[in-house]
Amino acid sequence: MKSKLLKPYASIVRRQVRSVAARAVDAQRDIREDLVRSARHTAFGRDHDFAAIRSYDDFKARVPLVDYEAFKGYADRTRDGEKDVSWLGRPKYFAKTSGTTSGVKYIPLTRQSIPNHFGTARNALFNYYAETGRGKWLDGKMIFLSGSPEMGDTNGIPTGRLSGIVNHQVPAWLRTNQLPSYATNCIEDWETKLERIVDETIGADMRLISGIPPWVQMYYERLLARSGKSTILELFPNLEMFVYGGVNFEPYRQSLERLVGGRIPSVETYPASEGFIAFQDSQTEEGLLLNADSGIFFEFVPAGEIFDAAPTRLSLGEVSTGVNYAIILNTNAGLWGYNIGDTVEFVSLRPYRLRVTGRIKHFISAFGEHVIGKEVEAAMRAVADRHRVEVTEFTVAPQVSPPEGGLPYHEWFVEFAKPPADAAAFARELDAAMVEQNIYYQDLIAGNVLRPLVLRPTAPGAFRDYMKSQGKLGGQNKVPRLSNDRGIADQLAQF
Repeated sequence: MKSKLLKPYASIVRRQVRSVAARAVDAQRDIREDLVRSARHTAFGRDHDFAAIRSYDDFKARVPLVDYEAFKGYADRTRDGEKDVSWLGRPKYFAKTSGTTSGVKYIPLTRQSIPNHFGTARNALFNYYAETGRGKWLDGKMIFLSGSPEMGDTNGIPTGRLSGIVNHQVPAWLRTNQLPSYATNCIEDWETKLERIVDETIGADMRLISGIPPWVQMYYERLLARSGKSTILELFPNLEMFVYGGVNFEPYRQSLERLVGGRIPSVETYPASEGFIAFQDSQTEEGLLLNADSGIFFEFVPAGEIFDAAPTRLSLGEVSTGVNYAIILNTNAGLWGYNIGDTVEFVSLRPYRLRVTGRIKHFISAFGEHVIGKEVEAAMRAVADRHRVEVTEFTVAPQVSPPEGGLPYHEWFVEFAKPPADAAAFARELDAAMVEQNIYYQDLIAGNVLRPLVLRPTAPGAFRDYMKSQGKLGGQNKVPRLSNDRGIADQLAQF
């Protein structure tokens, strides 16, 4: 009955989504003005003369670009219980995430920002229903592979993982469809939790499955091992929808579709603790629709300038397609000029659709090549398709001083579900694909500064074992596609 009752609502949501997309630039201007007006009497607003801001140029002149470490002074004051620091009042929640140099990060979620997180997820699902007419996922069970919903306490403010916080926002009418149980979701150890999830879902009428692809893959493998079935569709014949985010799905597609027994319609999302940025609004068009009217004013900095003293800052109406941008957030949770570390590229301006291309800190430029995530994923996808191999996971790192001597190289650690028949040919074609992807890499290879890449197949389960050794198995954790040092590579070498 739910699918029939909610079909008119899905149509309303889709009309709203399309209306916002058509006026995205105006919506962004209105949000910027509203954010500045609302926060002018906060400590941050007074410190940065919000009262004098009349234009975007004024805004850029007063609001610096920061990461969490640079914003930490305001964040710590908020965490310590002070009111009206960077947003009015105190946060409703803190989303707790791992930092880099600062350790744990406490990202505020306010009464005003909560609708951005849950409302956008709802819009993505109902927009899909209205576009495709497929809504039977509402009539069966749904699973969201996520972190624990248990909350800690930070000076009276509930604190936990974003996925756990969002779990508390699920409306009562949907909770009857939701799996796993609250008790199972609270289990911290991923492997123990996964076994319980299998217990609770193996006999259920699963219609929608959501999670980060590598952990969904692990879930599928456990289900098939336990049930003795050949495919997930044998076990869940009514499975209608896969929702994912956090990583590029393409490197996992072949393995997941083999496990499922076919292609399941999917919706890609782009959530972060700092805000829900974009979601897939079309099953026929490329890219994710920017969430242009949901309490976030976006800025975009050409990725090559992000560490400059005075980088170019662009509002939405000034961006171009095909340019790699660092994405900057200003939010109704009190984040200002905040660099979340992601890079994006617009694939369309009418409407504004983008794709995530990587992380500012996840690149290889040991020799000036500046290889990014989009390039290694595109190269791997093309060669894997030609060789009909399945890749479970991979990461790339520079080998500057090879222990065997000779020229340095890029080292690719790859876990294959279905390995290539000719590994040497696979490596040669992968290197050729990288030459096509990155002109600087091409110059280094042609100039004998680098030798062609070296392929290091890992043992089955190597990446899971590595993540477990780091205490990052399951949940929203993922392996970086590439890094400019040997931290991950040297750990993986033991596998």
